[in-house]
Formats: sequence, structure tokens, C-alpha cells
Amino acid sequence: MRKRYRLLFMIIMVMALGFGYLHLFVQGTHNFERLHIFLFNLTSGGTSILYYIENKKRMSGRVRLFLVFSVVFAVLAWLEIFIPAAICGVALAVIADKVRRDAFSFFPREFFVSGYTTASRFAHASVLCLVLGLLTSVFVILNDAWLHLFTLETLSIDTFFLGFSFPVSLITMSVMFSLIPDLKKPMMKVASLFAFWAVNLGVITFFLFIVAGKLWPQVAVTLVLFFTVILIFTLFVKYVKELQQKSFLVSGMLFLLYTAITGIAYILLEIMSDGYLRWGDLLLRLHAVAALYGWNLSGLAVIYRRYDFPIRLNSKQLIAGQWLLVGVAIPLGDAFPLVAVGATVGYGVFLLLMFFSGKIPQGEERRDPVVA
Repeated sequence: MRKRYRLLFMIIMVMALGFGYLHLFVQGTHNFERLHIFLFNLTSGGTSILYYIENKKRMSGRVRLFLVFSVVFAVLAWLEIFIPAAICGVALAVIADKVRRDAFSFFPREFFVSGYTTASRFAHASVLCLVLGLLTSVFVILNDAWLHLFTLETLSIDTFFLGFSFPVSLITMSVMFSLIPDLKKPMMKVASLFAFWAVNLGVITFFLFIVAGKLWPQVAVTLVLFFTVILIFTLFVKYVKELQQKSFLVSGMLFLLYTAITGIAYILLEIMSDGYLRWGDLLLRLHAVAALYGWNLSGLAVIYRRYDFPIRLNSKQLIAGQWLLVGVAIPLGDAFPLVAVGATVGYGVFLLLMFFSGKIPQGEERRDPVVA
């Protein structure tokens, strides 16, 4: 990806985190958290999915158009200008589906027919979920603003803003499986196919249980997803050779396991109402921060630099800085405005190093100390 696009994504992602803290400094009726989540998940995440699917060094015109429309969609939905937002959402779905059909097919036969790689299946599932998520969010927007066909607290526009995180997870899974060699061995083939269906059906089922308000089934599904993530993590660590991007993706998987643990704890606390009142908000915040700025960011960073590895930076130090941001600085920023400013600056420094550290010239020693 060209530097100017990386710079643009860096600005959008720093702004997204900044909007998450804006309620500490600005009093108003608008939901800044909604804009924060949307800019990260749909604008940065959705555009990155299409860029990865097209598999071009340069960002195509339609992907750039998706980027522009996603920002417009985010702002319109944030300002609750719902009808224009719905029109913009349909346009986004049309663009994303055009990319999907050009890369794959109208019917997702990769899911059901042998001969396709697990990486291809996850990539198709990612862009398909992006399209379906956009269309569903448009329906929810129209229902809230105009149709009024149903009223469910658990089925609101904010639910789908968070839901756009799932396509980003799937595209990261695709990147991971593209690095695992020789999945033709029978046991590895079965394990990877199980992982694909467990992740996709598990998350869809989990979402349906959220809408229905069923807590214990949510715990059961989350446990299945937790052990599926352990399976994928084991395959990835065992079979992928030592690459620089492997370090970031392994760290991302650890963030994903952390989100699973905090997610299970949050649901259990919701069942036990006393504990939920005391610790629920904190656990939910830790869960959301780890999902966005840990797991999802690790995948997006690898996608943005996919043609540049190995890059000249100390991976271990940068990953340690990311864990410090996700585990300490960003959550504490919710309570302390000065920490919020520091976390936003630190996040910007992390992105600057990740996005703009130079590529190691071909022929130079791959195990240069700065790349360790």
C-alpha cells in the first residue's frame, strides 16, 4: 500500500480513538463512541478487506470510493441523519459485493466444495459478511427512522457498528491461514475446515443469542469459540515458519484469547447481577479495547504492510508497546483525561512506526538485529 494511503489510514485510526475520548472534553447529545467504533471497524477495517481481496499494490478506484462513502456513512449515522445514511449504506454494499463477485462468485461455493484453500474460504466469508452487515444495518436504520416494524433493545444500529468487527476478524484469519503451508494433510485439512465452520457459525449463533437475550447459550458458544481459537493458534504457531509478520499475528491471537476470556467473564457477571453492577462496564471496556486495538489492529497492520515485510523495526519492542497501550493506557484513558491524551499520542507513535518503518533491502541479512 502506498505511503499516502497508509498516512490516511493512520489519521483515520488516530481520530477514531480520539473520538472515543471526546466525551471527556465535550458535552453534547451525540454518541461519540458510535463514531469511534464505526471509523475503525468499517472505514479502516472494511476498506482494508476490499484492498486485501483485490490483491493489488495500488488501491483501486472502487476501494477508494468505498473509503469515502464509509466516512460519509459514519458521519451521517453519528448525526442521526438516517435516510441519507441508509442510501450511502446501500452504495457501500453494492461496491463491496462487486469486489466479492469479481474475486469469487455470486454463490459462495468455496464454503461447500473441496479444492479451495481455508484462506480463500475465510476471505470470501469476510467480504460476504461485510456486504450482509451493511444491508442489515441499512434495514435497522430504516426501521428505527421510518418503518418501526419491531422494537428490540438488542437489535439497534449500535449493535451493527460493533458487528463490523467480525469481517475484520475473518480477513485476519485468512491472512493467517495463507501463511500455513501444506494443509493437504488429512488431519490438518479436517482441523482447518472445522475451524472455518466453527468460527463462522459460532459467531452468527452468538449474535442471534444476543438478540434473543439468552445468556447461558452465549456462554456455551463462547467456550466453543475459545477452544477453536486455541486450535487455530496451535496450527499457526506450529506450522508457520519464522516470519516477521508471524510475531504480530501471534500477538494478535493472544489478544483474541484475552477477548474470549473477558467476554465469558462479562456474560457470567451479567447472569450474576451484583457482580455485573460492580465490574460489568470495566470488563466490557477491556474486551472492546483488546478486540479493536489488539486483535483487529494486528491483522490490519499486517495487511497494510503485506508487500513490505521484512521491515526495519524491533518487533518485540513494538508489540510490547501495543500490549502496554491496550492493557493499561487506553482503558485508563476513560477515567483520566490526561491519560487519554497520552494514550492517543502513544497510539499514533505505534502506528507511525508500524506503517512507515522502512523495508529491508533484498539481500540484506533477514535476521538483522533491528528486526528481531
